[in-house]
Amino acid sequence: MVELAPYAVTETNSRGRKIAEAAPHSRSEFQRDRDRIVHSGAFRRLEYKTQVFVNHEGDLFRTRLTHSIEVAQIARSIARRLHLNEDLAEAISLAHDLGHTPFGHAGQDALNACMKAYGGFEHNLQSLRVVDLLEERYAAFDGLNLCFETREGILKHCSADNAAQLGELGERFLHNHRPSLEAQIANLADEIAYNNHDVDDGLRSGLITLDQLATVPLAATHLKEVRDAYPDLPERRVVHETVRSMINTLVSDLIQQSERNIAAQNPATIEDVRSAAAMIAFSPEMNERQRALKSFLHTHLYRHYRVLRMSVKAQRIISDLFGIFMADSRLLPPQFQPPAGQAEQDRARAVADYIAGMTDRYAIREHRRIFAVEEMPVSF
Repeated sequence: MVELAPYAVTETNSRGRKIAEAAPHSRSEFQRDRDRIVHSGAFRRLEYKTQVFVNHEGDLFRTRLTHSIEVAQIARSIARRLHLNEDLAEAISLAHDLGHTPFGHAGQDALNACMKAYGGFEHNLQSLRVVDLLEERYAAFDGLNLCFETREGILKHCSADNAAQLGELGERFLHNHRPSLEAQIANLADEIAYNNHDVDDGLRSGLITLDQLATVPLAATHLKEVRDAYPDLPERRVVHETVRSMINTLVSDLIQQSERNIAAQNPATIEDVRSAAAMIAFSPEMNERQRALKSFLHTHLYRHYRVLRMSVKAQRIISDLFGIFMADSRLLPPQFQPPAGQAEQDRARAVADYIAGMTDRYAIREHRRIFAVEEMPVSF
């Protein structure tokens, strides 16, 4: 077993749970967090939520579920090498997308526009809302009652206004402090996973080509190495080997640069970590290569006309559903209907909770049930 660094999060220095519980018998507190996340309804629904491609467009494309598992694998590997808490890094990674809407970022943008007059919508805050309130599994509390450090890691971004309403959890955003190193790892593991796996899915879909990818410095080196070593390798394997090598390079660079940063700042406790500059980081050179890869994906994949078509369709579905449910909340399933006389802002948030919890295919079906003329009965 790896001995943890003195500045790693442990059960001893953890700020604990909002509601006190007896300690688990056969697992750590952060393993308990992980298990609660994995057994949650929100986690299961990630199987049918979009990463880039809408769920029904192909069985082999990433979903939010497979992405979250891949982030957790990368985060655990990094945490182990840096003598940090693997279980915490894994729990944060598995929970970070629980609040994501259907249809990926297109759905989030649409729901945020709908909620503009009611405080907006942001998926990190929604993930926190899921684990703090919306999951209904336990008799003694709403949500999952996760440890402070897991909840802290889920909340990667937060406005000052929202932070001021979150109490202890929002203080770091108001005082420019950092979360744990485990949370910092989960954040960058997320970046490594989605950039490289979007490359894989983009190539698999045919929306981008290997020749286009060869113009990206981070990919070009690995692509050439694979082709030189295996000149007769089928393209599908070339893609896999290239992406695998890119991930390995990014992870190795992140570990090495983070080790240098930790040595330079020499934290002795987790509180030293919170008050210092971020220590988990890529080298400046790799950071530049990462930005070039992101720019390439934005231009050639995320802005591809076929992706944009689905994005526009997704935004219309979300906007239509929000509008009709706000206009007449009786159309909501009974368990989601707000109590009579509820303030409009609270009603909007309840509608947003319902829509954000939908899978891609459920949102499409719900829209069809309400708006499609062919669904209407021919007799009464």
